[in-house]
Amino acid sequence: MEELTSYKLASVVARILDDKLAKDITILNISNVSVLADYFVICSADTNTQVKSLTGYVRDRVKHLFERIPCGEENDLKNRWNLLDYGDVIVHVLHREERETYAIEKFWSHAHKIEREDWEAESKDYSEYENQ
Repeated sequence: MEELTSYKLASVVARILDDKLAKDITILNISNVSVLADYFVICSADTNTQVKSLTGYVRDRVKHLFERIPCGEENDLKNRWNLLDYGDVIVHVLHREERETYAIEKFWSHAHKIEREDWEAESKDYSEYENQ
């Protein structure tokens, strides 16, 4: 089994979110601007239920695929912003309105954004739909 790099994990998480129709998926490489993590994976959902569902689905799929569980998990009581902390990769699932309000990408504008075609290529073996 190949080594699970933080880039691979971030790419696969983005793919998992994309398979479940998360919106506006962004991966930011923050490794050279922060000690928090190597990557942020950020996505939006239209309802609180979708925020909760996407978060749970990522947690379950990553555990199934890589036998990794988050070392930290945060969610507000209304499921407007959930976070899964895998140490090297932090996943943010936000309600669309919170995403606009908090503008994480603007705050981390000095981080490098990973292009969609790059993370899709990195995670192609993990698509739920392409490999059936």
